[in-house]
Amino acid sequence: MDELPGSLGTSASLALRFGQTIFSTASLLFMCLDIQFYSYTAFCYLVTVMGLVVPWGLTLVIVDAYSVFVKCLPRQPRILIIIILGDLALSYLSLAAACSTASTTNLLLDSGKSFCPAKLCTRYQLSAAMAFLSWFLSLGSALFNLWLLPSL
Repeated sequence: MDELPGSLGTSASLALRFGQTIFSTASLLFMCLDIQFYSYTAFCYLVTVMGLVVPWGLTLVIVDAYSVFVKCLPRQPRILIIIILGDLALSYLSLAAACSTASTTNLLLDSGKSFCPAKLCTRYQLSAAMAFLSWFLSLGSALFNLWLLPSL
């Protein structure tokens, strides 16, 4: 169980982290392309959470890339616990932000064109979709690392 695919220091983990970083950055960019997102708390919450997820994912991409290319696996239980807790906390925050953004966008679309033009709401929907994908990859990474923890 030393080389569990998806756990910290493997190429699968690097792919998960890279995908998480790409999707959270895309979510942030789709939301921030228009200045009107400040009008709704759910959209501000998504921007805040994705602003936390991007540096977290980018830092762990660097750690995983170093581990993959140098073949040095960081397998200390305390470090792994910190990474698991950070992943779980950020994945729950990402899920909450994605759900609130999706529901707010759906409410705006149902209320009529006066609150949200179609092009703008499409961007908000894309941002929520990217946040859901980022959440899925973050939770997957946390579960793989949680699976590795008892073997250390």
